[in-house]
Amino acid sequence: MPEHTPRVGVVMDPIASITPYKDTTLAMMLEIRRRGWDLRYMTLEDIYLDSGRAMGRHRALEVFDDDHDWFRLGEAQTGDLGELDVILMRKDPPFDMEYIYATYILERAEAQGTEVVNRPRALRDVSEKVYTAWFPDCCPATRIDRSRERLRAFIAELGHAVLKPLDGMGGREIYVVRDGDPNTSVILDHLTEDGNRFALAQQYLPEISEGDRRILLVDGEPVPGALARIPAKGETRGNLAAGGRGEGSALSERDHWLCQRIGPVMREKGLRFVGLDVIGDYVTEINVTSPTCVRELDQIFGLNISASLMDAIAAGQGWQ
Repeated sequence: MPEHTPRVGVVMDPIASITPYKDTTLAMMLEIRRRGWDLRYMTLEDIYLDSGRAMGRHRALEVFDDDHDWFRLGEAQTGDLGELDVILMRKDPPFDMEYIYATYILERAEAQGTEVVNRPRALRDVSEKVYTAWFPDCCPATRIDRSRERLRAFIAELGHAVLKPLDGMGGREIYVVRDGDPNTSVILDHLTEDGNRFALAQQYLPEISEGDRRILLVDGEPVPGALARIPAKGETRGNLAAGGRGEGSALSERDHWLCQRIGPVMREKGLRFVGLDVIGDYVTEINVTSPTCVRELDQIFGLNISASLMDAIAAGQGWQ
């Protein structure tokens, strides 16, 4: 056990705006408090650099597993972020320049002795929709391009494709088109901002009707069960934020192979908590910023995924 009470900071979106019963960050914070660790709350507005030192305005946080009354904030303190043992970076996308600037601040905190989960440099390196290119044998045919002509040709080659921006989340701005769809040009104009922005086209996988499965990796190892997010009637998006329905799904032999291919790379990069999106036999995204679905998987499979993550962090800190 540590000689002092561990101090864990969490950088997240405003806590008052979360949906408690399904919020993964809240599940993590509940586990932190269950262990008696000192929990500190921050948003992006609270962290800054002062002559190269990572600083933060943070507040003590009490959390409760209650949909109507889930937090209490203490007095604000300002200090060196290096005084915290661990910082969880749980800010949701968009993965924009503000997010990237935040990773630079947190990288300076890392240099000051704080472990940041997930590692700031890796958050910049592993772009969630782009990094599938490092595992082409695990993923469907994918094109990332600004050229509307090349993207249109790729759609024609596939016959049926999914189009989406590179910085979105929660099923926003996802389009499904077939070759010859009269809406293709306007969609490509929009996603590429008339050829001035990269967009993603990916082979449509009909297995989406059986669910877009979320597999969580803790220190590179999969948790025992996936969440199949099944699209609502008339929808092609399985995202829970887009109305999808979550069902438990056992990991297949192919799922385990995908995790064996991707998991060790994630662990090596310092990405302790990762979410793989899998449709059929293929990974479509590698989520590293603020993966979700802990609450659903815990309930369905009787797990405590947050405890597994905190065990991994404690072992890395030498607290066990």
